[in-house]
Amino acid sequence: GSMGSFTVWDYVVFAAMLLISAIIGIYYAFAGGGQKTSKDFLMGGRSMNALPVALSLTASFMSAVTVLGTPAEIYHYGAIFCIFAITYGLVVLCSAEIFLPVFYKLGITSTYEYLELRFNKYLRLCGTILFIIQTASKPQSCSTLYTGIVIYAPALALNQVTGFNLWGAVVATGVVCTFYCTLGGLKAVVWTDVFQVGIMVAGFSSVIIRAVVVQEGIGRIVNDSYYGGRLNFWDFDPNPLLRHTFWTIVIGGTFTWTGIYGVNQSQVQRYIACKSRFHAKMSLYINLVGLWAILACATLCGLALYSIYKDCDPWMAKQVTAFDQLMPYLVLDILHDFPGVPGLFVASAYSGTLSTVSSSINALAAVTVEDLIRPYFKSLSEKKLSWISMGMSLFYGGVCIAMAALASVLGALLQAALSIFGMVGGPLLGLFALGILCSFANGIGAFVGLVSGFVISLWVGIGSQIYPPLPERTKPLYLSTAGCNISSGNLTSTAIPLTTVFNTPTVDRPALADSWYSLSYLYFSTLGTLITVVVGIIISLLTGGLKQNIDHKFLLTKEDFLSNFSQPKSETVKKVEVLNWKPFTMADEGTDNPAFSHIEMDVASNQNKVNGLHI
Repeated sequence: GSMGSFTVWDYVVFAAMLLISAIIGIYYAFAGGGQKTSKDFLMGGRSMNALPVALSLTASFMSAVTVLGTPAEIYHYGAIFCIFAITYGLVVLCSAEIFLPVFYKLGITSTYEYLELRFNKYLRLCGTILFIIQTASKPQSCSTLYTGIVIYAPALALNQVTGFNLWGAVVATGVVCTFYCTLGGLKAVVWTDVFQVGIMVAGFSSVIIRAVVVQEGIGRIVNDSYYGGRLNFWDFDPNPLLRHTFWTIVIGGTFTWTGIYGVNQSQVQRYIACKSRFHAKMSLYINLVGLWAILACATLCGLALYSIYKDCDPWMAKQVTAFDQLMPYLVLDILHDFPGVPGLFVASAYSGTLSTVSSSINALAAVTVEDLIRPYFKSLSEKKLSWISMGMSLFYGGVCIAMAALASVLGALLQAALSIFGMVGGPLLGLFALGILCSFANGIGAFVGLVSGFVISLWVGIGSQIYPPLPERTKPLYLSTAGCNISSGNLTSTAIPLTTVFNTPTVDRPALADSWYSLSYLYFSTLGTLITVVVGIIISLLTGGLKQNIDHKFLLTKEDFLSNFSQPKSETVKKVEVLNWKPFTMADEGTDNPAFSHIEMDVASNQNKVNGLHI
């Protein structure tokens, strides 16, 4: 059939999604007496349940890049991307068992507070500044720089295919997002994310279901993919220069994503907001299921794309100008008879944007208030700080919309800057790993390690930007235009497709270009982390790291791991109820009357229990 375009119903569906998000924000601005303290605003008062937090983690992890980019990646490079399922499992394990216990028992608002507690305030400042410019490598990072691209890129792709108003969409999403972040704080961010995950899954499902109907069954999609070489799961080539192989994805991917999940402010802030450590861990494990579900959806969409367009690739047939336009193109192609459904898909892409941007805004506000304002302005009251947090949210929201405008002018340049900044994630992860796992690491060692990891990462990063890897390293799969009835123009452009993709100018490539600079992008973080840790350990040992005496609560201890198995659930919940009015009550001080330890108080209030066990 003819390609559809947007109808009134599509705009209605999209507007409804924005409206509901805004309403959630208004609700949390006034629910339960509103935001009294900066802790309420930035951490939801540490009273969240595991399920909404898990869905929220999943949502901010999935930006519109996931909705539009991953299916196109699978269409172009095949389903080896699915190996990320293993990576996600490892990442969640590391985050939940190594980083979470330490952050949770310290009860901090900004992860960089940890650096000061464990090392010194200069390292905290380093961490904070790196973060505000750009923290982790991938879409989930919360940086003003990135957020601009996150808002702009999907708007552009959708606009070029569907004619959906570009700046209308950018400004609308930016404004709504800033609105609910500023009014509702972290609680609003989490609950809008939950709603947006629902929309994303609905958008993906509608595409998958319709594609299966069009192709008469899922068997045909799998069959086409198999014969088109798209089911390339097993590639055990250990060569670190190849873009995606089993090893680059499992090893490199784990380091890259742990930098985002384990120590990134926007993620840590959420699981620290849970009401008990059990809930915090559960939220990460439930989130893993969410990640797998979304990966499965994206993969199915990618294979459906291939099955439908295997004989006529819209990109080579000049129907779309970039790979991230393939999904919107498919949606208009197969769903144009269903009013409102293309709108649902666009809403799902924008939900991805909203959830990522809102977590960025909230995390940036938290870091600014906790690391740059609170330590230097001691006299501010909690009420004032909560107003300042709101002001910061508003400010960063504005900055993000401005960055989107900048991205439209400097697209390629920003993209390059980002991939270079992306390397920062590795050394930072190394810094936290040193602090948590090595009792003898000291401030000097950590600092030298951070700097050396950073320098080497930048070197590779900039090199790989100047000399992009050759196509035989990235292995794009075969695309065909044999079945296109192209009316417009001649077919010369399709004869040699590779020249259009990789118009590699014949630069004299230095010897390093094809070895060192062609490293798989997933290994950049790994490199940064390992160098930071190794250099950090050596320097610490040389500068007398063994002599220092570190409080065990800053380290990962055996008890942190064993406590997974020893405490009965009811007891953990009970303990937290007693303690949650104050982030940390010391064990020797009663909650009601400091003269008595609260264990005695407990026995007094529950006569039928001895040491918290029912008789």
